[in-house]
Amino acid sequence: MSLLLILGAGGHAKVVAETAIASAHFSEVAFLDDRCNGPDPLPSVLGFPVLGPLALALEPAQRDQFASAAVAFGNATARLNWIEQLVAAGYALPVLIHPTAWVSPSAQIASGSVVFAHAAVQALASIGAGSILNTGCSVDHDAQLAGGVHICPGARLAGEVQVGSRSWIGIGASVIQQVCIGADVTVGAGAAVVRDLPDGVTAVGIPARVLPRP
Repeated sequence: MSLLLILGAGGHAKVVAETAIASAHFSEVAFLDDRCNGPDPLPSVLGFPVLGPLALALEPAQRDQFASAAVAFGNATARLNWIEQLVAAGYALPVLIHPTAWVSPSAQIASGSVVFAHAAVQALASIGAGSILNTGCSVDHDAQLAGGVHICPGARLAGEVQVGSRSWIGIGASVIQQVCIGADVTVGAGAAVVRDLPDGVTAVGIPARVLPRP
């Protein structure tokens, strides 16, 4: 029986769990969540147990029971930090791909990433560690995504797009070919990105315009 330990027990973790089961590489999952830090356990999630807080992942007993783990929360910095800790602790961080997704055989997807239902990853795309390719998104040929990137449901990245670490491309957004998006960028829902974006900005609208910093 293949077991997967999932850090996080929220909505995103539910999709990670069902993707892991659907992939047929795992038959059972269990969750850790810092909301589970008192005497009363959290309710089960999708019928699977919540064992305790996140720190339990680093206990030898958990490592002995679970060879593989996934980090399933939205904060990219925290996600990448936990991936590093889990790798150092000896866990495998598999790439979880839903069976309805299309991933080109020439694409490369780094450890700890997830590819949800009906997503598409095309020829020679490169996806960094701990990235989220959410439901129905597409990443076209030769795109380069750094670690911790989140491509939200229905977002579209054209060919040769580059996205920096920890950036977030909102639901239904579109990015035209050869655009470079920096690190820690937020692209709003439904935005159309037609020119490069520097690090750390938020861009919204059609065409996408950078919002003034607060």
